Order: sequence, then C-alpha cells, then structure tokens
Amino acid sequence: MKKPDHRLLPVAAAVVTVVLWASAFVSIRSAGDSYSPGALALGRLLSGAVVLGILCAVRREGLPPRSAWRGIALSGVLWFGFYMVVLNWGEQQVDAGTAALVVNVGPLLIALLGARLLGDPMPPRLLAGMAVSFAGAVTVGLSMAGGGGSSVLGVVLCLLAAVAYAAGVVSQKPALARASALQATTYGCLVGAVACLPFAGQLVHQAADAPLSATLNMVYLGVFPTALAFTTWAYALARTTASRMGATTYAVPALVVLMSWLVLGEVPGPVTLAGGVLCLAGVAVSRSRARAPRAVAAAGEPRSEQVP
Repeated sequence: MKKPDHRLLPVAAAVVTVVLWASAFVSIRSAGDSYSPGALALGRLLSGAVVLGILCAVRREGLPPRSAWRGIALSGVLWFGFYMVVLNWGEQQVDAGTAALVVNVGPLLIALLGARLLGDPMPPRLLAGMAVSFAGAVTVGLSMAGGGGSSVLGVVLCLLAAVAYAAGVVSQKPALARASALQATTYGCLVGAVACLPFAGQLVHQAADAPLSATLNMVYLGVFPTALAFTTWAYALARTTASRMGATTYAVPALVVLMSWLVLGEVPGPVTLAGGVLCLAGVAVSRSRARAPRAVAAAGEPRSEQVP
C-alpha cells in the first residue's frame, strides 16, 4: 500500500487557508452592517480564542517556549489585533475593489521584509509569479471599484492593514521554529483579543441589537477564517518561506469573486474573471520550482532532482 505523501500536507493547509480567508470577505460584509470595526474584531478573536483554547487543552499543548513569545506577541498585536480592526474600518470607507487592491500590497511587503529580515530567497519564478498575481489583483480591484466610493482615509486604513499583515507574518515566522502552529495561533489570537478589549463595551451593546445572522457571521469569522485558517497558515508557513506563503494569498481575490458570484449573486464581468485567472496563474508560477538539470549519475549513485 502506497504511503501518503506528507509533502502535500503544507500545500493542502495553504489551500484551506486561502479558501477560508476568501470566505471571510463575504461574512465581514454581512456582519459589518451591525458591528463596528473594533467590536467585530474583538468578537471574532474571542470566538476564535475559545475554539483554539479547547483544542490546546485537548492536545495538551501547554505554553509556548519563552523564546517564541516575542514573535507571537508581535504577530498577535499587529496581525490578529491591529490588522483586523483597520481592515474592518477601511472596508467601511472604500468599495470592495479598492480595499482588495490596496491590501494586496501585503504579499509584496512580505517578500521584501522576508528577504531583508529572514534571508528568504527570491527566485525568478517567485518574482514572476507575484508580478502576474499582482497584475491580476489590480485588474480585479479596478473592475470591482465603484465610482466615488473611495476616500483617502479608507485607502490609508487599507494600506496600514497591508503593512500590519506583512509585519505580523514576518514576526510569526521565527516563532514557528520554536512553537507549534497551534500554540502560535492560539496565543497570537489571545494577544490580539487582549489588544482589542477597549472595544468590549461596543461589542456588548451592539450584540444586544444585532440580528442573529450578523452575530453568526461574526462567530463564523472566529471559528473558521481565524481559528482554523490561521492554524493551517502557521502549519504551512513553518514549512516554507514567508515570501512563498505570501504569494499564495494572491489566490484570495479570485476566490472572493467566485464566492460573491455563488453566495451573493454578484455576477462578475469578463475583466474581473480575467483578473481572477491571472491571480491563480501567478500563484501557480510562484509555487512552482525549476527542476535541477539532469546529470549523468555515477555508477551506483542516484540522480538528484529538485522536488517541484
């Protein structure tokens, strides 16, 4: 019986992450009508922290080692906390297309910071794939942008979200060398929730008046795009470079277009579809690896090839 190829597990984890993060845009649109940016972020993080805490208790994970706490704390404040608040706020100020366009600066920043601070390699295929995906994100963003719907404040908030996202990912990467993916996600989520506690009063007040559908969407955001997707992200990130994982998230705009079509009935135009195809094509290129040249092996010596 053929053994499972464990090299595919990080790829599967990355796929789970991008699908659930794409679904978050649909849920945020619904919950954002009833919850303010800070309250929505806190409710999402608290829901995620409960699920992650239970998983940690069942698996007896314990506390992360002391050497991992710096990266976990930084990613918790920047990515789990600050990023979620300013993204929610920014999406209330600009249309979805503009938000997607500005936030997709994030993977480029991850590549630059990863190369500078983590020593991540920047192979030509990764750079080419990111360029193709970014062109696709620009196409999707411009095709979905509504006339007059943008504001300078909204663009600045989305740009801050992109910077916080990139800094959070680069901060989390070294911590994953010392802590498990579940530990890094659980305590990062807890740190983010603590950072958002000033919005607790808003959350309690708005939850009393919000429709059940909005509250369920907030809980969904906490359980799936946060607890599950951030854990699968950390699992995959621990097994590849920050730059390559950042490039993978360029699949999100294409999936958002598809989900908006299926769930919200928003039929994309041909330009939007073309942009989505470019996003996916760029991800495929950035995730691929060039095969090593085939060399004539010496007698009894196996040939070596780089695994794609």
